[in-house]
Amino acid sequence: MITAPGAAAIAYLNACRERAGQPPRLVVEGRLNRVVGLTLEAVGVQAAIGSRCRVLGTDATELETEVVGFAGDRLFLMPIGDLQGIAPNAAVVPTGHCAQAPVGECLLGRVIDGAGRPLDGRGPLHNRTWAPLNGRPIQPLARAPIREPLDVGVRAINGLLTVGRGQRMGLFAGSGVGKSVLLGMMTRYTTAEVVVVGLIGERGREVKEFIDTILGEAGLARAVVVAAPADSTPLMRLQGALLCTAIAEHFRDQGRQVLLLMDSLTRYAQAQRELALAIGEPPATKGYPPSVFAKLPHLVERAGNGERGGGSITAFYTVLAEGDDQNDPIADAARAILDGHVVLSRRIAETGHYPAIDIEASISRALPEITSRAQQAEILRFRQWFSAYQQNRDLIAIGAYQPGTDPRIDEAIRMHPGLLDFLRQSMHEPVDLATSLSQLHTITEGGS
Repeated sequence: MITAPGAAAIAYLNACRERAGQPPRLVVEGRLNRVVGLTLEAVGVQAAIGSRCRVLGTDATELETEVVGFAGDRLFLMPIGDLQGIAPNAAVVPTGHCAQAPVGECLLGRVIDGAGRPLDGRGPLHNRTWAPLNGRPIQPLARAPIREPLDVGVRAINGLLTVGRGQRMGLFAGSGVGKSVLLGMMTRYTTAEVVVVGLIGERGREVKEFIDTILGEAGLARAVVVAAPADSTPLMRLQGALLCTAIAEHFRDQGRQVLLLMDSLTRYAQAQRELALAIGEPPATKGYPPSVFAKLPHLVERAGNGERGGGSITAFYTVLAEGDDQNDPIADAARAILDGHVVLSRRIAETGHYPAIDIEASISRALPEITSRAQQAEILRFRQWFSAYQQNRDLIAIGAYQPGTDPRIDEAIRMHPGLLDFLRQSMHEPVDLATSLSQLHTITEGGS
């Protein structure tokens, strides 16, 4: 049943439209019919999927929601904030617009939440403009190819897994193996002009620790941090990932080189799973509905190079391997849509070796296009020495290998200390791209 709009609801909506520079209009007010978990069902109102509605609760309580589905005359809404104060038959008023992303120079050095509101206590965002939260797709053939390397300040990545401007990389890791520290190193030491960090679904304690300890004042100065911690609603976590991507797109369209670090892609997928299951989508692969695997490439493909002559977004997405299982469905899907992956190993981290990069399991798919043949040959020699030692590590450790049995293994044993020194790096020690390549050349030239 469609009811007449309440005067208060109409006045509120028209005030919102007036602030947005739009003419007032009359809309039909619906009613909240049912709340199941975090899903709200409204009747008597029509709105498009992705648009926003206001639920008017008791004591002037207002809850912003997003339309995530419908069935017959029922509209499914997902809240942005807390449901407290929402009563049965609460008025539901469509706002007539979709979510927007605040963008602009005023965001640099700031920390905001998934809705674009400041979290750092430094006042409102002045002189901001607005962009579509879901971005503007770039025609695939119009994108500039990946041809230039990006210096991330980490020797092992610069030298052995060289990343190109516009490349999308995965950072695969379990918990407690140093991924946050590695992200902080890249944030501080990269040559990218702008850094956008998305902390999606992480513990609230880790947000402040990352900003104060790992990122630091110098790193924050040219960065934008979007934080949607674990206690946020699923929709807020999803919106946080979309927001940091939209901000990166804005700076890319200005011709800048942007480094986008999102921690984590897994939490984004889990938020979409919560939303999809709440509105009745059946689970498919290990509890994940099909929409999760459709949303992942939609998000990731927004990063990368812009049109020829423009800027770029080089992106690192962390992927949490549950139980260090690299065949987790999200990890497997991410590996297929990304341009390479860096694997952090718990076994390596437990030996005190940081960053704990498993160089044998890691790969950069753009490396042949952005490195010289000489560097590729040096990388191949490095990998061969490292792999030969790892394959015979147990025999070497117990003294069962007799020197002189295999010249290849003898050389790997001789080179191994230097290889480990190359892979190790203190979190306070930046190593630029030129130095990384020079040190790689020195090591490989030392072989026979």
